[in-house]
Amino acid sequence: MEYEEKGRRNDDVQFETIHAEKVNFGRNNFLEVARKRATTSEGMSEFISVSRGYYLPDKSERFKRSLTIPDNPDVRAFIADKIRSM
Repeated sequence: MEYEEKGRRNDDVQFETIHAEKVNFGRNNFLEVARKRATTSEGMSEFISVSRGYYLPDKSERFKRSLTIPDNPDVRAFIADKIRSM
């Protein structure tokens, strides 16, 4: 019997950053908003990634947390509406 494990990682996924913008805050923290593309043998999908990170002493970046949002017009409109109403 074949089954697919939940949370199983697909090794053939290729990630590509289409566009990213970063803003620094605090002493060595940053926030990055990026549009990315995931490509697999089954197809590709785009998503929006919001990540928080920090800089190491050698100026390299480390990411702490990330939130991924599907690139769907309804989801984007929902988020924009909620942000405007804050």
